[in-house]
Amino acid sequence: MNTGNTGEDTGEEVHSVCEILAALRKLADRQDEVSIGNVLDTIGDRSYGPAMMLPAMIEISPVGGIPGVPTFLATIVALVAAQLLIGKEHLWLPQLVQKRAISGGKLHKAADKLDGLATWLDRWFHGRMPRFVTGIWPRIAAAIVILLCLTVPPLEFVPFASTAPMAAIIAFGLALLVRDGLLMLIALGVGVVSIGAGLGFAGSSDLFGGKSQ
Repeated sequence: MNTGNTGEDTGEEVHSVCEILAALRKLADRQDEVSIGNVLDTIGDRSYGPAMMLPAMIEISPVGGIPGVPTFLATIVALVAAQLLIGKEHLWLPQLVQKRAISGGKLHKAADKLDGLATWLDRWFHGRMPRFVTGIWPRIAAAIVILLCLTVPPLEFVPFASTAPMAAIIAFGLALLVRDGLLMLIALGVGVVSIGAGLGFAGSSDLFGGKSQ
């Protein structure tokens, strides 16, 4: 992926979730192992929407049931969102993160399992109320995404509980990808509720020093 040494995008521009999954399948079919760097090279280093969506979509697939995976994926999303928040033109991730890899077969299977969701998302969300995906709105979305990522580690102790914040992150990423302002507003609402629920869970547990029963 572009690390800031050049001004050129290294991937093809994508316009829908189905196009993202198709690109992942092509990548998985070409390589035995696919790294995060390979994926971001494919979608381009200016594609903040897809770069936030992809880890979140993988997390809600069966891969997200592996201990430690939700927190790792949330860390990637938070790094992406932080760069969107500060207005960085080209996306950058540390080499340590870029080199993390998954087998091509597992990536292909994860993409296949997300087909139905991708088709539904592409059918229903596209281009409404575009004023809510320009100006300050992407940065507002980025700030909320970072807060959502912070709720993931404690939620990981409950199987698939982190699906809720990841679903909100998918909505934010899709809103940016297809420039759908209505979806952005929906994502804001879902995101705030998910943050509140995550904080409530953390506060009611003993994970952060609360009283044990």
